[in-house]
Amino acid sequence: MTGVIPELASARRVVVKIGSALLVDPELAVPREGWLAGVADDIAALRAAGTEVVLVSSGAIALARHSLGLTRRALRLEEKQAAAAVGQIRLAQAWSAVLSERGLTAAQLLLTPDDTEDRKRYLNARATLDTLLGLGCIPVINENDTVATVEIRFGDNDRLAARVAQMINADQLILLSDIDGLYTADPRTDPTAEHIPVVETLTAEIDAMGGAPPPGYSSGGMRTKLVAAHIATGSGCAMAIALGKREHPLAALRDGARCTWFLPGADSRSARKRWIAGGLTPAGEIAVDAGAARALTQGGSLLAAGVVGVTGEFERGDLVRVIGPDGEELGRGLCGYTADEAQRVAGRRSEEFEAVLGWHGRDELIHRDDLVLL
Repeated sequence: MTGVIPELASARRVVVKIGSALLVDPELAVPREGWLAGVADDIAALRAAGTEVVLVSSGAIALARHSLGLTRRALRLEEKQAAAAVGQIRLAQAWSAVLSERGLTAAQLLLTPDDTEDRKRYLNARATLDTLLGLGCIPVINENDTVATVEIRFGDNDRLAARVAQMINADQLILLSDIDGLYTADPRTDPTAEHIPVVETLTAEIDAMGGAPPPGYSSGGMRTKLVAAHIATGSGCAMAIALGKREHPLAALRDGARCTWFLPGADSRSARKRWIAGGLTPAGEIAVDAGAARALTQGGSLLAAGVVGVTGEFERGDLVRVIGPDGEELGRGLCGYTADEAQRVAGRRSEEFEAVLGWHGRDELIHRDDLVLL
């Protein structure tokens, strides 16, 4: 182990994600008031020590299901949207009340993936959050489930929290969970599973440790937490998976409670490249040959001559995956051509573009300034 283990007490800016299973009593469909008060105490202590705190809180749908008679396990999309519309008010009221009792002002933001994928909306959301934090507020963020469709949802608040951490340049992301970190296997079913206190580098072996989503209200699971870890650590943000099913969970983490820390990568990327790297919904894929893959790893742009395949439907400026000859994802970038145009010029030299397209745009399909290697 060579990395320095982060300490919550030394954090400058922290994003804390709280899931429905922690916040909502499943029998009564109301907030766990005692637990919520303990978390609010922890947040107040962090703020008093100079740490800025942003909450990403689930719970809106769970808080409204019973009162609306939506008690079966699987809900239709429109039922989820209706429950979110009712429950979001209750969720915001719960946080506002418990924080105001400690002299803190809550602020509500509802985000969709488009708010983090569209560059202008991303910058606007970041500016709003920076302003709220500067004013001493505690932003409480949730996915805008009232309008999000199946096709345009984060689907879990782990990834949303990671994108928020990236957006505001947080130095720590804390995922409060029903488990105290990452294990080599699911400890609920495998008695030989071993706890992993620190992950210095996310590898295929680590990714393979993700399991199925847990039962109940939660929509995440270890798999989504590992996706969040990729986003966060790739942005220079440390991430912890910590046990939330205890009183004062943040204070416990501050005092050294067992968890799993994911150490941040060396963050030399610009803010724009961090945004590209964290993109959740690439619109397509561009497959390249070995020569093009080699050129990319040496700092080059993606030229059409090295392209062997184009899939998906995307417009100019959309995010796409770049796939190497072995089928692995090499990186992500903003393509300067539409999918149709990219297919037509694939395998050709840039001087042939005008004859094929009727016009000549830039020479690169993806300029190196718009490309992030993974």
